[in-house]
Amino acid sequence: MIKGLYKSASAMIPRIKKQEASANNIANASTPGFKKERIFTKELSKAELKIAQTRNPWEQPMVDKSYTSFTPGVFDNTGNPLHMAIDGDGFFTIELPDGTRALTRNGAFSVNNQGLLEIPGGALVMGEGGPIEVGSGVVDVSATGIVSSDGLTVGQISPVTVNDLQSLEKIGSSMFIVPEGEELIAVPKTTIQQGYLEASNVDIVREMIEMIISFRNFEADSKSISVQDQSLDHLFNRVAGK
Repeated sequence: MIKGLYKSASAMIPRIKKQEASANNIANASTPGFKKERIFTKELSKAELKIAQTRNPWEQPMVDKSYTSFTPGVFDNTGNPLHMAIDGDGFFTIELPDGTRALTRNGAFSVNNQGLLEIPGGALVMGEGGPIEVGSGVVDVSATGIVSSDGLTVGQISPVTVNDLQSLEKIGSSMFIVPEGEELIAVPKTTIQQGYLEASNVDIVREMIEMIISFRNFEADSKSISVQDQSLDHLFNRVAGK
């Protein structure tokens, strides 16, 4: 029966993580380029459980793993010439204030005091030759990523990706750090859509439904623990009374 307590308790842990992931997804539903987090949960097979219990007899019978869903979001037409979206695979390359290179699908660009393209938070948009300086001119971006300011070419935006998307480390709401040893790969078959933003890939209705289901399962596991605890209490009282 004690094993049953541990089994019910350990099953509650992934439910909590699912609630946290769904809550974060909903909070960022309006963030351009945001990619939702998913929690994969499964029950250990009998063979896996047997191996696990040789190390720890109370090993949790549920294992979970979080991963990022990189499915694209819909494009919103903003009409802002500094807004850009990648039609296809790949990411924009940005440089954080500390010099770290990162990737993002958030194309809500603006121009800083130095005339450089940046994303919210101050990270610079990187072209093939470094930061893209547009000054105060009228910005035009071709489908192939050539950036012009007042008719003069000032940079080239080339989307990149990595072999293993799940190796990317999410920071902030829509940025990803490339781990050491992971090579950036050019993505040739993509186009840049000027005047558009890629919305998040969060389905709020689905997230709400999953939160309700997860909460109900959490409640069921909690009730199971309470019932088992009461049964143990009655058992101990009966033994003590003899």
